[in-house]
Amino acid sequence: MGSIDSTELCSEKKPNPGKATILSIGKAFPHQLVMQEYLVDGYFKTTNCDDPELKQKLTRLCKTTTVKTRYVVMSEEILTKYPELAIEGGSTVKQRLDICNDAVTEMAVEASRSCIKNWGHSVSDITHLVYVSSSEARLPGGDLFLAKGLGLSPETHRVLLYFVGCSGGVAGLRVAKDIAENNPGSRVLLATSETTIIGFKPPSKDRPYDLVGVALFGDGAGAMIIGSDPDPVSEKPLFELHTAIQNFLPDTEKTIDGRLTETGINFTLSRELPQIIEDNVENFCKKLIGKAGLAHKDYNEMFWAVHPGGPAILNRMEKRLNLSPEKLSPSRRALMDYGNASSNSIVYVLEYMLEESRKARNMNEGNNEWGLILAFGPGVTFEGIVARNLDV
Repeated sequence: MGSIDSTELCSEKKPNPGKATILSIGKAFPHQLVMQEYLVDGYFKTTNCDDPELKQKLTRLCKTTTVKTRYVVMSEEILTKYPELAIEGGSTVKQRLDICNDAVTEMAVEASRSCIKNWGHSVSDITHLVYVSSSEARLPGGDLFLAKGLGLSPETHRVLLYFVGCSGGVAGLRVAKDIAENNPGSRVLLATSETTIIGFKPPSKDRPYDLVGVALFGDGAGAMIIGSDPDPVSEKPLFELHTAIQNFLPDTEKTIDGRLTETGINFTLSRELPQIIEDNVENFCKKLIGKAGLAHKDYNEMFWAVHPGGPAILNRMEKRLNLSPEKLSPSRRALMDYGNASSNSIVYVLEYMLEESRKARNMNEGNNEWGLILAFGPGVTFEGIVARNLDV
């Protein structure tokens, strides 16, 4: 299973029987749009901090992240109602979760409705739900509240992926792929939703990584419908999910570390993370495309949908794999427009990839049919899928 024969390589971009395909994409964002150029002054004003050294450091970080705009749930209204969120050391996990739980559900419902509308089928046709978030914690989980908000059947089979971090979107795709391929006729809704309020804190010299998060991360939601053997009349497949694998790197558990505490989530990234990804990404890609039977493919003959964890990771990948600059353009655009939106980001990257693919087609330029969908998360965990662009 997973090998590709010569007839498949010469296909007319029709999905292979039984293989999972992405049938539609949707996204949603909170109402607060943050322009990066105004972020520093706004953040230090709302947190009542006047430390010039920290302010200078955040100013530098805001430039190096390449982010231009982001959407966030945090607002003046929230800080007016919960001023303790901007005070150092307060026990605020209950307040944060009250805000986050409602916010991620609202965004997930909106993104899912957009996705279902783009799909063109009824919500009653959804048989399975995979829900991904690292921004909430409750029982029952957000999957149930999303199902309720959409009016899904009580018979809908649900899977919940909590605190998977930046690899959550691709992990969700892998799980949805397995469900779709092992349940003929099923239609899987994959929904991701994230907000940074769970980790919002005032600046502190004792937590230097917090400033990286302030300069980099954004909020939002994403959704996709996944199913095999699409109806040729009423469904238009966008990508085929051919082969998926996951690997974790031993002894790297502390590289990406998040702890839910009384003050919210404390999150740290090791400085070594970009180097760790650079050192291991090529072997992972070789393993992935080898399992799919594409070992002879040149990297620049493939498309690349990579989670935009940050510019350093993208730059190191581009250099290590000798990729042409345009290969990571959808990832860089998603980072610039939305920041690192954790599990949602891969949805935004794939949407930009479709946009660029259609533009190239309209200009009679060549497109890469085969490619990789990649993300990196806590563990350190590598998630990867060999995919085909079916959008003809």
